[in-house]
Amino acid sequence: MSATHPTSLTVQVPLRIRRRPGRKTVVVPEGVVSSVVPRPTTQTHGDPALVKALARAFRYQRMLDEGQYASITEMAEAERLDRGYMGRLLQLTLLAPEIVEAVLDRAGSVPSLPQLMAPWPVIWNEQIVTFSRP
Repeated sequence: MSATHPTSLTVQVPLRIRRRPGRKTVVVPEGVVSSVVPRPTTQTHGDPALVKALARAFRYQRMLDEGQYASITEMAEAERLDRGYMGRLLQLTLLAPEIVEAVLDRAGSVPSLPQLMAPWPVIWNEQIVTFSRP
């Protein structure tokens, strides 16, 4: 007794993809019940500018550590950034882990990007005290 099994199955789902700057949204037709839970519109992670600056800082530091560039000046030229800005950005890699976590989790009072780009103590405990002041 041989059973025949379909080799393929085609499923049609009535939906439309709406393109918006920076993201795509799936739009289901009216009257169709969707089991997809919509993402919250409130931001669940830290300030995008801060998160992006931290990501860039750690990326640039890794590039220096791996020897892709011999100096900050060389890397700044290659990345078409001001050398001073590159240096201030790289100092973000010296932040206390608690501050980095607070920025990423948006927990407590998080310093702004200009505050983090300004000179601050190198010792982690002093950073925490400095950034916890009102």
